[in-house]
Amino acid sequence: MTSKRKMSILCVVGARPNFMKIAPIMRAFSGDDSCVKATLLHTGQHYDQSMKQSFFDQLSIPEPDIDLGVGGGTHAQQTAEIMLKFEPVLDELSPDAVLVVGDVNSTVACALVASKKGIRIIHVESGLRSYDRLMPEEINRVLTDQLSDLLFTTEREAEENLQREAVDLKNVHFVGNVMIDTLLYNVDRAVPAAQSLIETSSDQDFGVVTFHRPSNVDDPKILSRLIAVLIEISRSLPLVFPVHPRTEASLRKNSLWTLLQDSNIELMAPLGYLELLGLMKQAKVVLTDSGGLQEETTALGVPCITIRESTERPITITEGTNVLVGTDSAKILSAFDEVMENGGKPGRQPEYWDGNAAMRILDVIASYRDRWGIQ
Repeated sequence: MTSKRKMSILCVVGARPNFMKIAPIMRAFSGDDSCVKATLLHTGQHYDQSMKQSFFDQLSIPEPDIDLGVGGGTHAQQTAEIMLKFEPVLDELSPDAVLVVGDVNSTVACALVASKKGIRIIHVESGLRSYDRLMPEEINRVLTDQLSDLLFTTEREAEENLQREAVDLKNVHFVGNVMIDTLLYNVDRAVPAAQSLIETSSDQDFGVVTFHRPSNVDDPKILSRLIAVLIEISRSLPLVFPVHPRTEASLRKNSLWTLLQDSNIELMAPLGYLELLGLMKQAKVVLTDSGGLQEETTALGVPCITIRESTERPITITEGTNVLVGTDSAKILSAFDEVMENGGKPGRQPEYWDGNAAMRILDVIASYRDRWGIQ
């Protein structure tokens, strides 16, 4: 009896959040019993070469088989350039399916091209919704889910979102969170905070700050308000602030960089995954607008104050350690005071956040071989 060939799946990554999501998937696909032959494509959407390399090295992601080298630009420019460069790759490889993760421009761009070519699309992290169409990521999420043939969710509420959007639920599978697969796989390798911090702050409690979203960074009034709140908080708790390039540019443009330098806030360049994980693991609180950090703090049991008006990860609020405060100074300070006085919001591990999401994804994909007629 002739053995069945492996399914050919072209896996796409484009930006920093994708790296943490693809790492456990590539490990699962490369196992001895895997039914998948995976090809890894990096669009180059994340164009900081040194940071890209540090993430691939730290997370043990194989060097991409294909790098499109797209780089930066506006959303339209970047999406269009990815589509133009991705199409010839599909023509050459003709994979059984294209797997995309998350909600960045690379995700929707590659899904659009694959859909036009009649190639199946697998979306990991489907159904998350903030219901804020001003977020570019929300547009990417909704469109990708509408195009996808196989959808994997991280939480049960995501299936309800997809049902409201008339997605066929027979192709939706709740598997858990691959971001947490990566965290649990690497948590013992996290770089201790003392190696990242200056000596004066490494031996005391501290908080971690990250924000980069246009809604927080591009409006000078909002940015000024947030910086004033952070400086006030730092008088009670030293803060560590790995500064995103977009954020630094706006801080300097609006004459806020010097204010931070004169405060009890330690500014540093963006960190690798293991360094940031080490900081979060030991932090008293994390203040952020990052979707991924909302999940990671819940997994670590660290209080999180999310500086956004909405979140596509509600489970971090209903079950985790996350509090959503928007950009209102009083709400941010109230949430911070709760952390300092009572230890912050207690949370628990959501269902299937157990480190095995990628293996469940592999098992489901294997069950689709016959359904898709792959011999």
